[in-house]
Amino acid sequence: MSDSISQRIRGRLEAAGQRFHANDSIAECIEPGELPQLQNEVEAKLLEVLRSLVIDTDSDHNTRGTARRIARMYLDEVFRGRYAVKPPITEFPNIERLNELIIVGPITVRSACSHHLCPILGKLWIGVLPNESTNLIGLSKYVRLTDWVMSRPQIQEEAVVRLADLLQHTMHPDGLALVMEADHFCMRWRGVKDSDSTMTSSVMRGSFLKDANLRAEFLALLGNRTR
Repeated sequence: MSDSISQRIRGRLEAAGQRFHANDSIAECIEPGELPQLQNEVEAKLLEVLRSLVIDTDSDHNTRGTARRIARMYLDEVFRGRYAVKPPITEFPNIERLNELIIVGPITVRSACSHHLCPILGKLWIGVLPNESTNLIGLSKYVRLTDWVMSRPQIQEEAVVRLADLLQHTMHPDGLALVMEADHFCMRWRGVKDSDSTMTSSVMRGSFLKDANLRAEFLALLGNRTR
């Protein structure tokens, strides 16, 4: 019996010694033409889950195509950051030697909790203190990189660190700050069913960590924008 497509991809990851946790990108170990095969496999297994939930997917017109829709949603949309390569980013030199605080946001965040696969929906702000050697990127690129990192199952605390690492490696600024505020549907939809609580996470790097005045300026400007 031949291996399934998921087993073949897993085998490549293991052979390469590459981690494949829920919040990792595995795109580099997926060969052309394999994603549709993987979607078909996921669909078949989701259909078995629905049947184990005693849902009649044959006669119920509302759930007849649910397994296919969920499989496509996972691979092409909400978990796309696992299966798609990093978006191309055009970097340009800091010709004017800008060294003042740059704030980008709010960027809409759509992610999912890796514990229950429930939505995490929120906003993200990014602060950058460039230097003459910093690689600058366009406004839309912040959004694309954020979406690529956030479109995976994960916990918020790790997600902001992962995005900070990516921006630091891409831009090499003197200072980098991220603040994310989000609603977690694992609290709204299940469990305590609290509809008001949110989580705020922050990451401070370089000058934002060392310079209390810069950090205070960033947080004060954020406060003005969120009122």
